[in-house]
Amino acid sequence: MITSNLKTQENISQTITLARWLAGEYSSIKYTLEIPRTNPHIRIFFRPLPYNFFGGISFYSEQIYDHDPWHPHHQNVQRIIPQGDNVRVENYALKDPDLHTGAGEDVEILRSITPDSIELRKGCAIIFKRQGDTFVGEVEPGNKCLIPRRDGSMTYLVSEVEVTQNTWISRDRGYDVNTHEKIWGSTSGLLKFDKIQDFSDEIPDITIL
Repeated sequence: MITSNLKTQENISQTITLARWLAGEYSSIKYTLEIPRTNPHIRIFFRPLPYNFFGGISFYSEQIYDHDPWHPHHQNVQRIIPQGDNVRVENYALKDPDLHTGAGEDVEILRSITPDSIELRKGCAIIFKRQGDTFVGEVEPGNKCLIPRRDGSMTYLVSEVEVTQNTWISRDRGYDVNTHEKIWGSTSGLLKFDKIQDFSDEIPDITIL
């Protein structure tokens, strides 16, 4: 029983650590200046939501091109929960994303997001494992995170993520559900971002998830 309790506390501690590392604003400007032709300046926000949103730790995330902040490339809500020895990050889509654009920077807009305004993206959770000073994540198994294309075809997401205390590194690719052929995704390798603003003090102070 003692061993089990210690393990549970360790899992909760890892979950809180990942959440604290995630919370912030990230910028790719360093890598954009190195190779501007293939690396546009992108900013990513992971803004903590109140404890009562899910009864735990959750985020609103927004990915924007710096030159066009009012047309985000991605908008999601994430719920952070322990899963065995790992950390599970569930992804939720916004039913009407335009209503909440800018919530990464503006807390007044952030308050407009409620549990009724989102829906679970089934099969799209990211499972993180701690490896030293890095959390390494992948989409949950099963190829069930489906993303439709404009031509009516369907792809599934393969995502790789690395999180440290000060960086976010990722690569997303889409594969045809029937042929498993790569259809879309980064052609220049991993996208790298540095944390330029820390929001970890906005994470709810909790000990039980």
